[in-house]
Amino acid sequence: MKNTSRRSFLRNGFLLGAGTLLGAPALRGAYAADAATLTLYNGQHAKTTQKLVEAFTQATGIRVEIRKGSSTQLANQIIEEGDRSPADVFYAEESPPVAALADKGLLAPLSKDTLGQVIPGYTAGDGTWIGVTARCRATVYNRDMVQESELPASVLDMATAAWKDRVGFVPTSGAFQEQLIAIKLLKGSDAALNWLKGLKQYGRICNGNMAAMRAVERGEIATALVNNYYWYIMANEVGADKIRSGLHYAGPRDPGGLITVSAAGILKTARNRDAARKLLAFMVSQAGQEAIAGTVAEYPLRPGVKSPFDLKPFDTLNPPPVSPADLGDAADALALRREAGLA
Repeated sequence: MKNTSRRSFLRNGFLLGAGTLLGAPALRGAYAADAATLTLYNGQHAKTTQKLVEAFTQATGIRVEIRKGSSTQLANQIIEEGDRSPADVFYAEESPPVAALADKGLLAPLSKDTLGQVIPGYTAGDGTWIGVTARCRATVYNRDMVQESELPASVLDMATAAWKDRVGFVPTSGAFQEQLIAIKLLKGSDAALNWLKGLKQYGRICNGNMAAMRAVERGEIATALVNNYYWYIMANEVGADKIRSGLHYAGPRDPGGLITVSAAGILKTARNRDAARKLLAFMVSQAGQEAIAGTVAEYPLRPGVKSPFDLKPFDTLNPPPVSPADLGDAADALALRREAGLA
């Protein structure tokens, strides 16, 4: 399958056009008197962010102008714009682009109260960004082509001759690159590089995560490495009683079960700092987490908020001991991909 690569992280950023204005001011709730407009650079799924923003505006009266792009593209743009950036808040599909801005000193510290709303371990070490929702890396498999009992306990064992032409993967995916960094942290650079080389030799490159998911569902390939929520998207499309694929979780503490997060931070140059703080606080509030959880099969990170999707319980995932903060900006992933001939 042909590999269509994206632009590398923190390189060749481009300027987006005017954003979409979502959510008319409702002028209701405790903050109605503080009606304002803030600018959100959004790399998260559009539907998810739209629902969040609508709920926020209804609760506060604060309007949000959304500028959409990929998380890496928007991080590039913010870096290029510097002090001129109109962005107040950056909401990314994964944590490394937000961590990259933090490393460059572009994010403002968040309040301890806001940081304390989510499960410990899912915020930046310096308190400049916060995880909003979590997802788990997993293997989707076609039930007609392979039995779950045949799948190896470790994702490392899927980059071998035994799985030739039976594993789809997306090397340009942000979550895949986070998984690669997790392998490097846990097993070393050589193990991470060998895993990549094995996937290149024996696996099949897919052009996107939903493309990989659909290939498994159609029986074009036996398995694929994706985030858990893609299976739920597929189940919604074809019907849970008709779906041919299943979702397999890696063995205890294996990098195949890495938990990653969507993440958000406030720019130091934010023109509307007070409104931006309120948006971040709302993202991890009961109402904000429920608005997000209703649109995507990700795990709410606020304790006590339940997903309407039938997810594997978060406390039973037993992921590897690698936190989103440990992943940093994942810059080493590009070097590893280049060395393996996958960039």
